[in-house]
Amino acid sequence: MSWQSALACWYLRRQFRPQTLKGINVEKARALTAKRAWSPRVPGGWRLRELYGAGDWPLRGEWVERADGVSTSRNGPTVLYCHGGGYYFCSPLTHRSLVFGLATRANVAIFSLDYRLAPEHRFPAALDDAAAAYRQLVANGTPPESIVIAGDSAGGGLALATLVALRDAGDPLPAGCLLFSPWTDLAATGATIRTNDGLDPMFSGPAIGPAGKVYLGETPATHPYASPLYADLEGLPPLFIMAGSTEVLLDDSQRVADKARAAGVDCELEVWKKMPHVWPLFTPFIPEGGRALDRAATFVRRVTSTTSGRGTAAQPFSVTSIA
Repeated sequence: MSWQSALACWYLRRQFRPQTLKGINVEKARALTAKRAWSPRVPGGWRLRELYGAGDWPLRGEWVERADGVSTSRNGPTVLYCHGGGYYFCSPLTHRSLVFGLATRANVAIFSLDYRLAPEHRFPAALDDAAAAYRQLVANGTPPESIVIAGDSAGGGLALATLVALRDAGDPLPAGCLLFSPWTDLAATGATIRTNDGLDPMFSGPAIGPAGKVYLGETPATHPYASPLYADLEGLPPLFIMAGSTEVLLDDSQRVADKARAAGVDCELEVWKKMPHVWPLFTPFIPEGGRALDRAATFVRRVTSTTSGRGTAAQPFSVTSIA
């Protein structure tokens, strides 16, 4: 664990975790992230296209593309990214450090989706938006086999749920799915909700269940399109999951990986020692963030490779512990 990461954990423990102990406050969470959102500069040789006009639906959000046009959705791999934030706060702006880092490392175009947020728009609004965005990418000429759906935290759960919903609807599936610290069980039944409570520098375990209700409304927490842990995962494309060893949501990754393996899905899970929730967000401040994005980029390039048709096969299921 680098000193930079240790400092980040110290900061989160002092500034963020106490807020989760006070209960859910949607407006305060939105105001806090809006005030403290840090937007890095667009990397040299790349461009940012912001699509937030009335006519941008369903592709409302931000494109990160090579300025020379080499990396665009029409002529290369594309990532559809779903940001985290409990389904009720954060935005593509808050997640630019991660998205920019992944785009430049994988040399891919990324569309960061601005999906509708709860409680104004409860389940299945976010799912409908993500599925519509994917279908629009395909309709615009992006081959499904060149698309990776990705996300972190709530956005990670949304990415996986979107994959399940697309399969159930008979849509052509993307090349793979990349998940950073995904929230896959809104019922909050994972053992690490309890065992990692107090170890997680960002979240308190008891806050997870109430947070899910903001998005769910009257929907059961075990609905497979809200909590993809409870979905049938058979037939999904390769999955690559990263989580920190002290996260209260660690079991949300471990149980999905176990279930994917049982369903015959190629899946790799990496558990990084003492990393905070969605640590790639802290790129470039902590070196582990960059290392994680390097590995994520390798996955994106591998599954979207055109050298063997749909893409090269994923590695056999494995669980890797990374110090």
